[in-house]
Amino acid sequence: MTPTTRHAALACLLTAATVATTWTALADAELAPAASADAETPAVYFTPHITPESLVQIYEALGVELEGEVAVKLHSGEPGGKRDHFLSSVLIENLVHRVDGTIVETNATWGGRTHTKEHDQVMHDHGFADIAPYEILDEKGTIELPVDGGRNIDVNYVGAGFADYDSFMILSHFKGHAMAGYGGAIKNMAIGFATPQGKYWLHSGGKAKRKGFIPALRAFAFYDEDSFLESLAEAATSIVDAIDRDGGQIVYINVMNNLSVDCDCVPNPAAPELHDMGVLASLDPVALDKACLDKVYAVQDETADALKERVESRNGFHTLEYGEAIGLGSQSYELVTLH
Repeated sequence: MTPTTRHAALACLLTAATVATTWTALADAELAPAASADAETPAVYFTPHITPESLVQIYEALGVELEGEVAVKLHSGEPGGKRDHFLSSVLIENLVHRVDGTIVETNATWGGRTHTKEHDQVMHDHGFADIAPYEILDEKGTIELPVDGGRNIDVNYVGAGFADYDSFMILSHFKGHAMAGYGGAIKNMAIGFATPQGKYWLHSGGKAKRKGFIPALRAFAFYDEDSFLESLAEAATSIVDAIDRDGGQIVYINVMNNLSVDCDCVPNPAAPELHDMGVLASLDPVALDKACLDKVYAVQDETADALKERVESRNGFHTLEYGEAIGLGSQSYELVTLH
């Protein structure tokens, strides 16, 4: 399917006036996995090597050849920081070329990437513009993706450029996060495709549609941590559903290096205490993020304490529990180590 055809198909899907969203209430007392009992256990591939070559190797191990216009979604990093913990352009260059991809991002609600002109500068300063074409997806405006089966949001506001791509690689730097506990494939897909308005909408758990300073949300009486975490899973599901409806493809790769407790959106994140662990990849975002957290929790010394505390204090595992319950993926997985 050509990008033009895909855009037309998505335009029909995403017309808010014609989309009827079905809400499925989930009981607060129980989050039951939506997958059938005989569903295959997803594979999560792992390599301890963090090199340009190992990223290509782990992508090829997935057995999926991304076709058409390929979007590589990553976090471009916040400008002005003393530590560059975001994924290095040198590290990912071979992988991006392997899929003939376009690096994609959306603007932020605060910091040095709130407008496309600023974000363009970040793309150049951080080396991404030197290795591949890139696009700030919300420069073209906003489209609405329907959210089926959620209890917090019924629509996801994403950058309009999303509709121009046939296949997607969610290439994430795994680390901690001040509000979600951790950031991996699910957050990169949910917050990562959202417009500034959409980011605020998700962080508020579907209670505020205006654009605002996200850290200040904690001061509002309506803010609820679990609603935010659930909204992440709901938004990610809307992304997967939109791609599936159009016959597209999506793969997920997490790089476990520079494991700070802070997100790449922080201009000066805390120094990592935990050693680099490797690269993991899967066709299941829940399984992938769970495998990464399991790697962290397998560390028995104090170097993992700060990241574990960050995850637990924000109830970070709830994103996985809820994501499994609404059919985003499985917390069960088979780990396959590449040598």
